[in-house]
Amino acid sequence: MKTVIAFVLMLVPVLTMPTLSHAQPGAPAVIESFSDPALEKRARNLQRQLRCLVCQAESIDESNSPFAADVRHLLRQQIAQGQSDRQILDFLVARYGDFILMKPPLQSDTWLLWLAPFAVLGVAGAVAWVTVKKAAAREA
Repeated sequence: MKTVIAFVLMLVPVLTMPTLSHAQPGAPAVIESFSDPALEKRARNLQRQLRCLVCQAESIDESNSPFAADVRHLLRQQIAQGQSDRQILDFLVARYGDFILMKPPLQSDTWLLWLAPFAVLGVAGAVAWVTVKKAAAREA
């Protein structure tokens, strides 16, 4: 029993410590929202263009995952440092790959991603056409 009490007493300071920031030493403070409406609009627009790699179906603007929060903070830091939208997107693509973009570019390695929906639609249409023709032939 003494061991359990000692263990709990050792954990109390650890559990009550404030959480540490993920910011690098010397980095500017994390900006949750900009007071300038133009900068805030720009940040939100960029956040909608980036996919949460944890959720995958949501942008980082919609997601509540820790990954999305980290990328939002990183994005806002870069905007505060004066980076252009293109520089920010290029940095994130270099770091996480094209999959971080909600609309990845059509490239040789992503053509299947872009053409797969049309291929599935074509196959489904062909199956439906064959099924209708067989049913019509049976009735005739």
